[in-house]
Amino acid sequence: MAHNPDIESSSLGTGFFRLSETDKTLALHWKSGSLKYRDFALLREGGIAKLYSCFDDNLGRQVVYKTLHEHLAEDEIEIQRFLREARITANIAHPGTIPVYELGRDRNGLLFFTMKHVRGRDLKEIIQMLQAQDPRTEKAFPLHILIDILIQVCQTIAHTHSRGVIHRDLKPANILTGEFGATYVIDWGLAKVWGEPELKKPEMNRQKNPELTPAGRHYGTPLYMAPELARGDAHIDARADIFGLGNILFEILTHRQLLYGQSITEIIDELLHKPLPSPRDTAPEKDIPCKLEKICMKALEKNRRNRYQTVEGMMEDLLHYSKETKPFIRGE
Repeated sequence: MAHNPDIESSSLGTGFFRLSETDKTLALHWKSGSLKYRDFALLREGGIAKLYSCFDDNLGRQVVYKTLHEHLAEDEIEIQRFLREARITANIAHPGTIPVYELGRDRNGLLFFTMKHVRGRDLKEIIQMLQAQDPRTEKAFPLHILIDILIQVCQTIAHTHSRGVIHRDLKPANILTGEFGATYVIDWGLAKVWGEPELKKPEMNRQKNPELTPAGRHYGTPLYMAPELARGDAHIDARADIFGLGNILFEILTHRQLLYGQSITEIIDELLHKPLPSPRDTAPEKDIPCKLEKICMKALEKNRRNRYQTVEGMMEDLLHYSKETKPFIRGE
């Protein structure tokens, strides 16, 4: 068959390589730092930073560009947090974390770092679509797939714990499902490194939206924090992340939040002073497996001595359940 460049060119999707892009000459006076990025499109904006999708002119690829808000450019605490997030993420080096490409300052001196652009959905969005009984999401994410996602998260967190890093803000919005079954744990801005001094702790504004993290973000997200974080205990260890994993499992099983309240004060009071509901009591209409409920409630023990003591312990129970119940696939 004769080579037809017109047909070939018209049939290429946006993900295909083109020689015109890969073999483009790099100018003698090539752009460096933030100057090599163009075509910025806002992806997400929080109280501390903004995330953009943009194009790296030198390497010819899409990346994610994260930068502090301009009004925080002189805030020493937020600068420290930003640098810590970039460097921790870059040094964890695990398939379940997103690679960091570059850390620097733009032409105005504002900090930024760039990361791999992952196309996918976060677990919060997936659970919301399941709650709405969206047929496509229900087909794509049955329970055994969601448990596999959580197992991947456990593998990532077990690795970071072995490196002396606690995430402290595990929640569905910080779990990203990408292409080819990949799962990523994102947003390491609140991570604690064992043996390192804690950054300044701001006072919590207890009237803020509980979905939002308080200014300074030391505490994590109120709806998902472990009791010891809510109390402000001086010693926080890996078991705070285990509570977060239990909270995620609760939402996977029930498609509902563990805690509810109109203010941070109500959320904290419920967490510290009231019994936590079980998945089956919360969603009696769902056929929630007893073994998964048992795993969930053990991870959610308010007294951390009664929780799983390591992520590996929780992961072992999830793997055992998964092997017992994984649907038979013809040819296996």
